[in-house]
Amino acid sequence: MSERRAVVLVLAGRAEPIATPENPVLCRSARTQVEVPSIVRLHNVVRLPTRVRTPPLTRRAVLLRDNYRCAYCDAPGDTIDHVIPRSRGGRHEWTNVVAACRRHNTLKSDRLLDEIGWQLRREPRVPDGVWWRWRHLNDPDPLWEPFLPKAS
Repeated sequence: MSERRAVVLVLAGRAEPIATPENPVLCRSARTQVEVPSIVRLHNVVRLPTRVRTPPLTRRAVLLRDNYRCAYCDAPGDTIDHVIPRSRGGRHEWTNVVAACRRHNTLKSDRLLDEIGWQLRREPRVPDGVWWRWRHLNDPDPLWEPFLPKAS
């Protein structure tokens, strides 16, 4: 949730601030100013369907899923590659897109893996669960510690 959305929910009475940083950012208008909270508690929760929908396929999401590592050599990956090229009938879907380094993306071009004798280091898959988007956060805000489960 964005800072703006948190402030709007607090002002509308739909949420209450739970934690605010020591030096909070102030959101000001002509008549009022509000400290931007780090954590808010919603008064009413809208239930989402139990089936989690497939996350949108974006470049950033693919890089996050693959931990910014090339699927061909495990070097830092900064581009995405279609395992079966779109020019060969491959689809733009989670199971056909991987992170790749520029070198391997260029070398592979529009060829199939069998044609050049390459193998994937890991099979591409649809990200599962709701927390996959936050894997890139190394150190969450310490204010969140009481609300997050302990790592095992």
